[in-house]
Amino acid sequence: MDSVARTGQPAPDFALPDLAGIPHRLEAMRGRILVLVFWSADCAHSERTNRTLAALRPGWGERVGVWWVASNPNESLDRLREAALGEQVGPVLVDGDQTVAELYGAAATPHVFVIGAEGALRYAGAPDDVALRKPTPTRPYLAQAVEALLAGRAPQPAETPPFGCALVRGRRARSVSR
Repeated sequence: MDSVARTGQPAPDFALPDLAGIPHRLEAMRGRILVLVFWSADCAHSERTNRTLAALRPGWGERVGVWWVASNPNESLDRLREAALGEQVGPVLVDGDQTVAELYGAAATPHVFVIGAEGALRYAGAPDDVALRKPTPTRPYLAQAVEALLAGRAPQPAETPPFGCALVRGRRARSVSR
């Protein structure tokens, strides 16, 4: 799959509803750094990333927003709501037809994308260097990317391979209902 999103280029704009049906548009976040986390309610790697973000977000304050994007067509809205509440994440945006996952080239959960305050994609990849034979992270790519942007620097590296649970591909549309 060839994505539209490229690091160093303007991030593709999109609008998605959250779990309550409220629309969120990328353009509305201009002026703030935004972390997009392609997320699964049933992925242990997503849960680990949620814990990491819970520790980081207070230090970032209002300068950085985080949106979780649910693109797995096999996860019901009820399951997404339950997991979001239990893991205290939000807003969770519903990408039922996987349009945004395809725009960004999301391949796994979690797959993170950091968009700079000016609207360009600045980092894409794994939240850290955990791998199959390396269960303990030693390099916090996501935290380093955001900290670099907050300091006015370009993230290094700007891209890493994603690692986590495979993003389920399918075209079954998921409607948002309360």
